[in-house]
Amino acid sequence: MTRLCVLDVDSTLITAEVIELIAERAGTREEVARITDAAMRGEIDFGQSLTARVATLRGLPVSVLDDVLAEVEFTPGAENLVATLQGEGWIVALVSGGFREIVEPLGARLGITLTRANGLEIDADGLLTGRTRGPVIDREAKATALREFAAESGIAISATVAIGDGANDLAMMKAAGLGIAFNAKPIVQERADIALNSPRLDAALEVIER
Repeated sequence: MTRLCVLDVDSTLITAEVIELIAERAGTREEVARITDAAMRGEIDFGQSLTARVATLRGLPVSVLDDVLAEVEFTPGAENLVATLQGEGWIVALVSGGFREIVEPLGARLGITLTRANGLEIDADGLLTGRTRGPVIDREAKATALREFAAESGIAISATVAIGDGANDLAMMKAAGLGIAFNAKPIVQERADIALNSPRLDAALEVIER
């Protein structure tokens, strides 16, 4: 039976919050980190937090995205988790409140083609406008993505796993057959089926029924 594992990206698949790495180039990292933290704890609406954080990036050249992509690091064990599941016939997907300009290349490195993330709007001069493009990938959109990926692949929802760390992963984790909180915020650990606190993402292999 084919199964599906959907991974959050920032602070799950990778060690960093990408928007903070971009904000570092804009001199707004402290402000952005504060808003990110509040959103991941579920204290403020994700969509509002995304709008506020992306607005601080206005005027940055699009080339900073390549710099950030070169800087991000996979969480220890992430590559082994993905390779092991794929080797066992699983479909692995990435669903992120981050940006497709980073998420898609990261997925490609791991042989993952199913991804969903926000897009950054870029003007004719190659500068970030401080706005996103396309639908916002918030808490409910993440859950919708999981359901759609499962349906497209003919996989029962009961045969899906979702792994994340922030409040915007809660709906996705609830929708999945198994929701795993990885080094997550307290509210996420409380509501997940399994709370996994480990330096390695492939520790999930020990709790996923395979």
